[in-house]
Amino acid sequence: MANAPLEELDAIDGESAGEDPAAATQAHTAEDAYAAPTALGLDTTGWVAVSMLIVIGIMIWKKVPQLIAGALDKRIAEIRHELDEAAKLRAEAEALKAEYEAKTANADKEAAALLERAGHEADEILAEAEEKADALIRRRRRLAENKIAAAERSAVAEVRARAATAATAAAARLIEQKHGSDADKALVDRTIAGLDARVS
Repeated sequence: MANAPLEELDAIDGESAGEDPAAATQAHTAEDAYAAPTALGLDTTGWVAVSMLIVIGIMIWKKVPQLIAGALDKRIAEIRHELDEAAKLRAEAEALKAEYEAKTANADKEAAALLERAGHEADEILAEAEEKADALIRRRRRLAENKIAAAERSAVAEVRARAATAATAAAARLIEQKHGSDADKALVDRTIAGLDARVS
């Protein structure tokens, strides 16, 4: 039983060996008819490889990799510059945001301080206005009192002047009525005598 597979192999080999040689040649001719064409000993795959090598050689000769690397380096530098500017703008925006947040946080305190300061200033202005109004009232009162006093003095002086004028006129009338030329002469003589006594 163990030798059965070996016997089958021998049978297959015997059949292959017993084949007709003309049939084998005809099979080889058919395979050669369908084989790919060649030029200079290279088939299509070989020519594709050669053309790729030529293209790569031309690219290296024309320094295409350096040009590509330079363009890529330039683009990388531009992108790096844009990223740096973006980072700078972001930092500035964050600083502005922090500043405005701080200002917003302090806005209530500043508003309260401004309100308190405005209240103090209003109180000071009100006190100053009251003081100025009192000073103005005192000054006007003094002016009015001075005017009243001047008017009183003027009225008293006028009354006195009229009284003096009336007294003088009355005295002149009395003198005219009671004194004659003899009385005047005696009065003059007495006055002269009194002057002589003083001079002596």
